[in-house]
Amino acid sequence: MRKALIIVDYENEWINKNSEYYVGDISKKITKLNKLIKFCRKKSIPIIFTTHVEPGSRTAFAEGTERVEIIKELDFQPKKDILIKKNKISPFFKTKLEQILRKLNVKELIITGILTNLCVRSCVSDAYDRDYRIIVIKDTCVAFSDKIQKFTFRDLKDTRPEIEFLTVNEFVKKNL
Repeated sequence: MRKALIIVDYENEWINKNSEYYVGDISKKITKLNKLIKFCRKKSIPIIFTTHVEPGSRTAFAEGTERVEIIKELDFQPKKDILIKKNKISPFFKTKLEQILRKLNVKELIITGILTNLCVRSCVSDAYDRDYRIIVIKDTCVAFSDKIQKFTFRDLKDTRPEIEFLTVNEFVKKNL
């Protein structure tokens, strides 16, 4: 089954200490995510990054600023990877994501990102409604708190039991 990795909104706004959206130090998650990216590249799994841009903003998520660029520590390769810019919560809403996935003949999505309870959850829900098989990589998802993170995973699992929740290591081991 053809897979694609979707990395939702791993952009500078979240790691900017001066931003009201600062999520804290996520360097360990970035290290794990780079391991996942490397594995997906080795397996020729397409990698899709999304970034959120807030129309009209001059501060948070402002278009054309460093705040909406992919975090530089991530192994983002603009010539190889696909970048979807969005201005709503869901990466599917008024973007070319669905057409890209169809063109690539993708049936299974590996999803991770920032914020678990908002943009990641929306991506998962919209993918689920489009009948994709879904794996959420839980140890590279980021929320404002562990409580929110755990609740979101539990709620998604309780309401959509077909979704698989794995760590990076579990995913790699299962797909060797």
